[in-house]
Amino acid sequence: MHPVDRVAVLERARARYGTEPETLWARFPNHLALRHRENRRWYALLMEVPARSLGLPGEGRVDILNVKCDPLLVGSLRRERGILPAYHMDKDHWISVLLDGSVPWEQLTDLLEMSYRLTQGRR
Repeated sequence: MHPVDRVAVLERARARYGTEPETLWARFPNHLALRHRENRRWYALLMEVPARSLGLPGEGRVDILNVKCDPLLVGSLRRERGILPAYHMDKDHWISVLLDGSVPWEQLTDLLEMSYRLTQGRR
């Protein structure tokens, strides 16, 4: 199990969606928002949070990626290793994905793609 590098997530967002990360909170420079250029809606939020805030053991901090998810999939996805109820987001529509390697890269990019599409808005 190899952790997913934050840089890899940001490179994927740049290459696939043309998105540059935004630091929205001076107090939290490691929290990066990924937004659509057209409608400015977030499709992902990359954060470093205390493990205990997620109900995980330990005193350290962990990297997570919050993504929007089809509400019909939220419950089943949260049963999978490395996928948790969303940190500071609507738990019926968002999930937190641990970037500790417990979620395979292919699945993580699929979840990022789903979130991008769900937040795109109408065309």
